[in-house]
Amino acid sequence: MILNVGKMMIIAERETFIIKVLADKLRNERIEPVFVADNIDAINAGWDDSALITYYLEQGERLSPELATYLKDKLSETNKQIIMVGDSFDLKTAMDSLPSHLIQCTFERPLDYSSYLATVSDCFKHSESRDRQKSILVVDDDPNYMGLVREWLKDEHKIYMANSGTRAIKWLVNNKADLILLDYEMPVTSGPQVLEMLRNDEDTKDIPVIFLTGKDDRESVMSVLSLKPEGYILKTSGKEEIVNTVRKFFMDR
Repeated sequence: MILNVGKMMIIAERETFIIKVLADKLRNERIEPVFVADNIDAINAGWDDSALITYYLEQGERLSPELATYLKDKLSETNKQIIMVGDSFDLKTAMDSLPSHLIQCTFERPLDYSSYLATVSDCFKHSESRDRQKSILVVDDDPNYMGLVREWLKDEHKIYMANSGTRAIKWLVNNKADLILLDYEMPVTSGPQVLEMLRNDEDTKDIPVIFLTGKDDRESVMSVLSLKPEGYILKTSGKEEIVNTVRKFFMDR
């Protein structure tokens, strides 16, 4: 049994009898359930205090584009995943709105409580172990590539994601990272511009940066290295090289 592990946010259209039953079962596992209506303001208000998120879809319920975008950004920025509950069709629709790497797992209704509670317990245990891990902010305008990098590194590190330089700078106002993996070529605010902003800010000037670059010709590599990052990784590299590069970086510090 888990002891005082934290809060589970339960998002739903309304607090039905089923939601109350689910909440009671979570309490029996010493997990504090917090019901939140499915609107952005309510979810945002309780987000930081909740270690895990469950979204319970009523039959025929759809995620609005605004809510889907909010959840996608919020889950990425806070290194969280969401558990989705609903019927098969509604789950498929919801999963089409959210990247797969942000969904911890799905459960079809009627909910198998034993399986659900076992999964939640495992999630909390994994969350506890993550508290001791180094944190990495991945900044890239390609969500598919960010998802890949997250999957490759998440077992050893806490991974946060930002899909633009602007979002990365905003995230760093209230959060800290032990390393930034920064896409060299991004629209609007490029990787070099982001690095310059980081180095000109007293709070972020010492955060190590490794560039992610898609070009391996000598001129491009020299341009990257002239900015004096802690290193660079070719985006064409596979899992093993990226994992080993990051692992070696932390071992050498």
